[in-house]
Amino acid sequence: MSPQIVGSPAAPGAAAEPAPTSVAVPAATDGEALAAATATATAAAATAAATATTTNGTAAGTATAAADPGTTVSAPALPAASVQATAAASGAAKTVAAKVAVTTTAAAKSALTKSALTKPVVAKAAAAKSPVTKSPVTKNVVAKNVVAKPATGPAAAVTTALPGVPQALSTRARTLAGAVRRRCVDLARIESPSGDAPRLDALAEELAAGFCATGATARREPGPAGDHLVLEWEGRDESLPHLLIVGHHDTVWPVGTLADWPVTEEDGRLTGPGVVDMKGGLAILEGALSVLADLGERPHRTVRLVVVSDEEVGSPDGRRLVERQLRGAAAVLGLEPPHPDGRLKTARRGSTRVRLTVTGREAHAGNDAHDGVSAVDELVDQLVLVRDLAGQPGTELNAGRISGGSRANVVAGRAEAELGLRFATVEAQRRTLDNLARLTALRPGARVRTEVLSSRPAWPERTGNPLLRHVRSLAAVLGQQLDGAPAGGAGDTNLPGSRGLPTLDGFGAVGAGAHARHEHIRVDQIAPRIALLAALLAVPLPRLRDRAEG
Repeated sequence: MSPQIVGSPAAPGAAAEPAPTSVAVPAATDGEALAAATATATAAAATAAATATTTNGTAAGTATAAADPGTTVSAPALPAASVQATAAASGAAKTVAAKVAVTTTAAAKSALTKSALTKPVVAKAAAAKSPVTKSPVTKNVVAKNVVAKPATGPAAAVTTALPGVPQALSTRARTLAGAVRRRCVDLARIESPSGDAPRLDALAEELAAGFCATGATARREPGPAGDHLVLEWEGRDESLPHLLIVGHHDTVWPVGTLADWPVTEEDGRLTGPGVVDMKGGLAILEGALSVLADLGERPHRTVRLVVVSDEEVGSPDGRRLVERQLRGAAAVLGLEPPHPDGRLKTARRGSTRVRLTVTGREAHAGNDAHDGVSAVDELVDQLVLVRDLAGQPGTELNAGRISGGSRANVVAGRAEAELGLRFATVEAQRRTLDNLARLTALRPGARVRTEVLSSRPAWPERTGNPLLRHVRSLAAVLGQQLDGAPAGGAGDTNLPGSRGLPTLDGFGAVGAGAHARHEHIRVDQIAPRIALLAALLAVPLPRLRDRAEG
């Protein structure tokens, strides 16, 4: 089994530390307010630190926005091949999670129960108490004495930022980035083309083991071309609607591709079959959940992840699982790669795979050609006609595969083509598919059959996207600049997006070249994506639509 991403080990011989000063803040409920209040909360933390130093005559530790490199974290026993063991061997174990100490005023106490990453924390002297053995991270306890004034202004009406949280997430993400990169390499080395059930099932088992190490429960869902996965993480507030994440573990690359295109890293790029679409996205999500586990946190609400085995062929079976988990979802996130510049995907064109099958009549091509009806000739003429039908505004056609005939001296009795169609609007999709359904043979004796193999509805762009606004604000708190734009390709997020559910895609690895030999990931963007996903899972969602809760 390949290494999974769990916590990083305790730094050996860590010195005892004095208890940190704490800062009380109201609950965080919205990424936009989180960004607006960061400066105020950080200034309050600095004031509290100065007060603590003056009152106690010594710097007892400060709840500043900077990460504290002195906290010791312990981790559960893991197999020798785990990322934890690898990190220890490479020296990554020397960097440990930052700690954030908070306490509450009476007025803020009830609000804190809903805030992100707000478990009360106390650093205890190492000599005073033995290391924690029941948790992968140090248990949280309450610090005392210094209380900062709550933030004022519009932001305080909703939330203020927890000093140190953005830095803690970013620091842990950077620490785990190397392990996530290695995890991506390991996943990419398990070839998993669509339709190859044994290989897809082997990868599903590997993925389930990795995600379960971060606290998930996993269920295998049998499929005709390989098992799907449904995973769930408990949230801090189980009463809220769940957050749904969708991904896939099949690729477009046939078995044997690794023989002449191995997974390699050069000039800051990790390249190989399936690294960006979407082995990298799966590894990054595992890393984000590991960050939360390292900080002693769970997602704010229940998180469900559906990983289908047939996305690259339109999710003909996996769609049912995605659809089932849409019920009651607060929002949907996709692990597909973002735009090459890192922008998220805010809309997608519809897509449909169509098989066009022509049946003719075989005959000897020299002696009895007049008795035959060439299915190949009929198919060629049909494709010309189809290209004209599909040449409507908002529609694109790709004849992706053609086959037919048996020998050069035999009039072909059968031929078929697989077509990929893209649609800008639901209306363009409906109109084109209606036209294809009405195709008839152009020559006597031939028969034409149109079969829809898979179809995804168009997901239109929507104005005033509150989910994008929330994510953009979280990114700003983490020091990232982020935006979104529509995408040309289709995926499993088409379904929730087309139904008006708050949906964003592109949370996977930043890179380019999906489905092409230059497919690659930008290694320097792994850590920022881990931190972004971790923040998005931990921070409460704002109200995204009228009937949404939380």
